[in-house]
Amino acid sequence: MLAATSVLLFALAEVAPGDFLSALEVDPRVPRETVEALRERYGLDRGPAERYLAWARSALTGDFGYSFAHGRPVGELLLPRARNTLVLTLLASLSAWALALPLGTWMAARRGGWVDRLGLGASAVLLATPQLLLGLGALLLAATTGAFPAGGMTSLGFAEMGGTARLRDLAWHLALPAAALVLGSLPVLVHHVRSALAEVLDAPYLRVARGHGVRPARLLFRYALPAAANPLISLFGFSVASLLSGALVIEVILSWPGMGTLLLQAILARDLHVVVGATLFSAVFVVAGQLLADLTLLAADPRIREPA
Repeated sequence: MLAATSVLLFALAEVAPGDFLSALEVDPRVPRETVEALRERYGLDRGPAERYLAWARSALTGDFGYSFAHGRPVGELLLPRARNTLVLTLLASLSAWALALPLGTWMAARRGGWVDRLGLGASAVLLATPQLLLGLGALLLAATTGAFPAGGMTSLGFAEMGGTARLRDLAWHLALPAAALVLGSLPVLVHHVRSALAEVLDAPYLRVARGHGVRPARLLFRYALPAAANPLISLFGFSVASLLSGALVIEVILSWPGMGTLLLQAILARDLHVVVGATLFSAVFVVAGQLLADLTLLAADPRIREPA
C-alpha cells in the first residue's frame, strides 16, 4: 500500500504543471544556464521512472529524498514533525473514545428519552460543522480570552523549565487543537457506539439477564459493551485516518508544528519530495491504525482465533 501510494504521488506530480524551479525560469534576472545547472543538480532533468527509483533508494536509507526548499534530506524534516502530529492525534483519539463510549452507552440505554434526543441533536450540529470552522473557533477563543496560546507547541523558555512545568506547558498548548479534533470526530463515534449497543441490548440473552435482576450498569458495561466491541474496534482504525486528515487542517490554523504546516509549505513551494514524504508518513499512520485495530480484534474475540 505504501509503495502504491508513493507511485501514485509521483504520477500526480508528473501530471501537475511546473516544479520547484518553474518560478526561476520566468525570472529574467536568473540566467537560463543557472536554471539548467540547478535542474541537473537536483535531478529534475531525468525521466519520471529514473527520478522515482532514485527517490526509492533514498527512502530505503531513511532520507526520503532531498528538500529543494530547505536544502536538507526530507527525513530530517519529517521525523520531528511526524512526532508532533502523532502526539496530537493520539491524545485526541484517546480523548474522543473516552467520551464516546460512556455517552453512546448512556444514549443507547435511554433510547427515545430526552437524553437520547439531546445527544442526537448535539451530534447532528457537530457533524454538520466543518473542521475548518472548529479550528477558527478555537483560534478566536484563544485570541479573545488569552486563556490559551494562539499557536505553537511550547512557550518561550521551554528548555529552561523543569519536567513538571514542561508537561503543563505542553498540555496548555495541546488543549485547543486537541479539543477541536475531539469535537470533529466525537459525533461519528457516539453514533456508532449508540447503534452497536442498541442492537445488542435487544438480544434475547440480555433481556433474560435483565429479567433476572442484573443491575443496569453491570448489564451495560459487563455484558452489552463487550458484545458490541467488534464493530467498535474495527471503527478505531478508520477513526485514526479521519483524525489524521482533520489534524492537518487544525495544525495549519493553530500553527501546531506538525506535518500539516510542513505539507502546506511544500505544496506551495512545489517541493516534491517533502510532499511525497509527508503524505507517505500519513499513510503509515493510517496503516498502523488499521493494524492495531485488527490485532485488538484478534485478541478480543476468540472466535476469530479459532479455525473454522
